[in-house]
Amino acid sequence: MNILFYVAAAIAIVSSIAAITRSHAIHAILFLVVSFVSISLVFYTLGAPFIAALEVITYAGAIMVLFMFAIMLLNLGAHAVQRERQWQPRIVWAGSGLLSLILLAQLAWTFSFGKAQTGSLPVAPSQVGAALFGTYLLGVELASMLLLAGLAGAYYLGKRSGEPEHPKGGADGNGPA
Repeated sequence: MNILFYVAAAIAIVSSIAAITRSHAIHAILFLVVSFVSISLVFYTLGAPFIAALEVITYAGAIMVLFMFAIMLLNLGAHAVQRERQWQPRIVWAGSGLLSLILLAQLAWTFSFGKAQTGSLPVAPSQVGAALFGTYLLGVELASMLLLAGLAGAYYLGKRSGEPEHPKGGADGNGPA
């Protein structure tokens, strides 16, 4: 096997463990993005560049943006930021930064000197699209409904008690402030 495979796999394991053990949600998401990118590099070194691209676009892109919006809807406030600063000093960022730099160096080396191994069964993007919106359409729609339900649940949990559903404006509620 290729040394890039083993380094990317090790980074995926370390960053996944870090994502699980983080106490602050934003840090966990950043480690999860590093994990997704390293898994994408694993797919690329195994000869599946299309799956690697889908991994980055789907998970590291779209799903992580959805998670970020859900966390922003929770609106933890200044108290959570102060608690984060106490629990995790700036030196904690060195770990994720180092893992990201290793992945960036690997990616640059792979594009400059390495070649992806050719897979035995290449899959065309049109075949993936036809399968997702043909055979597996119900699964795709159920996954989208599950994500929507999670987003609505995050909004409900993040709403402060006593806060009106539809604020009308000023302090007395009779118009603009």
